[in-house]
Amino acid sequence: MSSADVFPPPPEVSAAAHVPSFQKYQEMYERSVREPSEFWGEIAEDFYWRVAPAQPLLKYNFDVTKGKIYIEWMKGAVTNICYNVLDRNVQEKKLGDKVAFYWEGNEPEESTSITYVELLKKVCQFANVLRDQGVKKGDCVSIYMPMVIELVVAMLACARIGAIHSIVFAGFSAESLCERILDSHCCLLITADGFFRGDKLINLKQIADEALKKCAEKNYSLRKCIVLKHLGRDDVICDGTSKCSPPCKRLCQNVQGNKQDRAKRAAPQTTWNPSVDLWWHELVKNAGTECEPEWCDAEDELFILYTSGSTGKPKGVVHSVGGYMIFTATTFKYVFDYHHDDIYWCTADIGWITGHSYLVYGPLANGATSVLFEGLPIYPDISRMWQIIDKYSVTKFYTAPTAIRLLMKFGEEPVKRYSRKSLKILGTVGEPINPEAWLWYYNVVGEKRCPIVDTFWQTETGGHVLTPLPGATATKPGSATFPFFGVVPAILNESGEELEGETEGYLVFKQPWPALMRNVYRNHERFETTYFKKFPGYYVTGDGCRRDKDGYYWITGRIDDMLNVSGHLLSTAEVESALVEHSSVAEAAAVSHPHPVKGECLYCFVTLRDGQEFTSSLTDQLKKLVREKIGPIATPDYIQNAPGLPKTRSGKIMRRVLRKIARNDRELGDTSTLADTTVIHQLFENRCKTIH
Repeated sequence: MSSADVFPPPPEVSAAAHVPSFQKYQEMYERSVREPSEFWGEIAEDFYWRVAPAQPLLKYNFDVTKGKIYIEWMKGAVTNICYNVLDRNVQEKKLGDKVAFYWEGNEPEESTSITYVELLKKVCQFANVLRDQGVKKGDCVSIYMPMVIELVVAMLACARIGAIHSIVFAGFSAESLCERILDSHCCLLITADGFFRGDKLINLKQIADEALKKCAEKNYSLRKCIVLKHLGRDDVICDGTSKCSPPCKRLCQNVQGNKQDRAKRAAPQTTWNPSVDLWWHELVKNAGTECEPEWCDAEDELFILYTSGSTGKPKGVVHSVGGYMIFTATTFKYVFDYHHDDIYWCTADIGWITGHSYLVYGPLANGATSVLFEGLPIYPDISRMWQIIDKYSVTKFYTAPTAIRLLMKFGEEPVKRYSRKSLKILGTVGEPINPEAWLWYYNVVGEKRCPIVDTFWQTETGGHVLTPLPGATATKPGSATFPFFGVVPAILNESGEELEGETEGYLVFKQPWPALMRNVYRNHERFETTYFKKFPGYYVTGDGCRRDKDGYYWITGRIDDMLNVSGHLLSTAEVESALVEHSSVAEAAAVSHPHPVKGECLYCFVTLRDGQEFTSSLTDQLKKLVREKIGPIATPDYIQNAPGLPKTRSGKIMRRVLRKIARNDRELGDTSTLADTTVIHQLFENRCKTIH
């Protein structure tokens, strides 16, 4: 089969209650584009508003030549997103006893669940704790935690009191955490003692302490740091009425040896600064279980989420309360064809936008039951994902192409050990999926009976913008298919002209949908420059795109100096900046290289200072430096000695040529602008031996 093959929706899904027929979908889509205020106004009626939205719901300007860029949906309407996703489910929809999350720990024997009423109680308690610590509406709180229920509690508690949460992925380094704390001007940090990723112990508190030390060195000190006892839950007494959530973890410092030996070892000593650090369990012990929500304008800031920027400095993407709420709820309902008895599992970490939108806010807004997974796809064995699907009877499964390619390596047998008969819909997210992985997912995991929703969106878009709808849309392996309600894509050439029919160019959008980002935190100029300046009148995604003769969209990758490693967007400038901090390195350039599992990996060229020698030891030092500065996800797979780099006469590095060299592709195209063509031969001679 080729990527041109069309897969019609399996017939048993086409009668789904939420998903319209393709003809009906087209009618709804056309109305959403023609009358966006009316379309989304009707959807907004399904939510609670202290002050209802008034027409027109939408006001915006996408054209920098006509004034300041702004996007406003339902401005003046008043609501609270935490109230909508918890209180209403408990009080109005009578879902209090329904499980909100099944928590599955790193080890298969570690699991628990929490109902909507229990989650509401814990969120109110922690919201009261935050208020007691002086956190007010509009304050920013940084959250650096593993995938535990308390992470959900912390973010919803912030939303309840009108504070802005800034969640930092627990795989990031102390330097990255420090940078995000400084940029967001956060007033308080929430973290945990540590957690396990497979057999590896991550001492999260130690990393957080290093970050706070770096902040202090830059004259910025946080008032308080609240610490969850996750590794040491045996020391915490549960309140007799509800389960520990999640249960006590095995205490372990040295992870060598067999499982039984590891279980007997002591937990790492948690470093403690009594003037700053506070234990989570001690704070919530006497906190009240009722907390009046802070009523917010629909355009108030809900959260900041940092994404890599082409300048090397991460951008604080800002999302607002009202538009984000209705869009994530609606995309979740339609794209996953949500029904009240579904068990939904999104494998994304909450530290990324997928976890925000489709593990927390979108599912909870629909009263869904979700699986929250702390572990790794192949730990403790290669069938872990399929074992979890059978354990909880998962019906809707949403994961990344990276995970699919990883699991493909082990063949069909580990999948077929488990029935997966509960599965109805499969989803992919984070990066374009190659047709081979799509077909394996469809044929082996879904047994040709589950439609695949291959979703394209970004941190900035807040939710799905190009996606099939199960049971309505025929799919092509690897295609992002069609736009969601209210989303109007276009493909432009370098001159900013819209291209019609079968074509390829820059992917842009012509008008806003409710969840589109509102700003770059405290940097509106960067917001305008990054997303609107290149093509006035359009939101610029930074991605290339091809539209085929049938109108299907195919994402071709980043156009700027960004790359997508295992679904994580990385800035080449950020990696290069880390490499040149080494005293031996004079200059560095990073490009993408194909990888059979990650999709893309980092291939780096380094030019050494005079007198320095390129050795395997230096390579190890450079990889370690990048890990420390950015995090393990940014570790280069290849580092090549480059006595010189291909540059234009104006001094600009030609990364296009470097990408060709990294792939051993000698068809370099036009090199007439190179200042010195002799470096090309030497770079090919020094190439690293690559696996793909």
